[in-house]
Amino acid sequence: MTQPLILQPVKPVDACVIWLHGLGADRFDFLPVAEALQESLLTTRFVLPQAPTRAVTINGGYEMPSWYDILAMNPARAISREQLDESAKMVIELIEEQKASGIDASRIFLAGFSQGGAVVLHSAFLNWQGPLGGVLALSTYAPTFSDELELSASQQRIPVLCLHGQYDDVVQNAMGRSAFEHLKQRGVTVTWQEYPMGHEVLPEEIRDIGTWLAERLR
Repeated sequence: MTQPLILQPVKPVDACVIWLHGLGADRFDFLPVAEALQESLLTTRFVLPQAPTRAVTINGGYEMPSWYDILAMNPARAISREQLDESAKMVIELIEEQKASGIDASRIFLAGFSQGGAVVLHSAFLNWQGPLGGVLALSTYAPTFSDELELSASQQRIPVLCLHGQYDDVVQNAMGRSAFEHLKQRGVTVTWQEYPMGHEVLPEEIRDIGTWLAERLR
């Protein structure tokens, strides 16, 4: 797997955001966002991993960076659970690497856009056991959340910010809202924020993310 892109802060590191891109993008996709956030998060390292290139069924088998194969779109996403688990394992390894570098797990955040967001939700709430600073879920959904989802006490304490476009025609607003409701019903401190946008990222959204992160990194 391609090595992650790592942005070091201007001051000594004491926090980290691991940020996953969406389907068909790459590790440079959120580089401008990370650079903008680092202007105020002066001690935060950003780790931008790269998804492996693999065939994606819904795109005619065309190979592209993908955290997992999507087999069908309707009525809900049918995915390769095995590949999703592999990607989640990679995320857990990145968390462990940051911990080994001296960063407290309570100051490590997971962020992901679209397919990348599905991976970080799966990683944080079905794989990771322990504290985390929080999860940022951008324009995403949770294909492995179900009514049987049970969270540990440490998972319930992970704060989450869900951000979604009102006019998203790729990952419908209702899909993101469903992930939010699953977490809310299980006692997670989760916030839902909508924007007048499609499947994209707005400057206002990035400002809100910066504020949310700064409040948790005081």
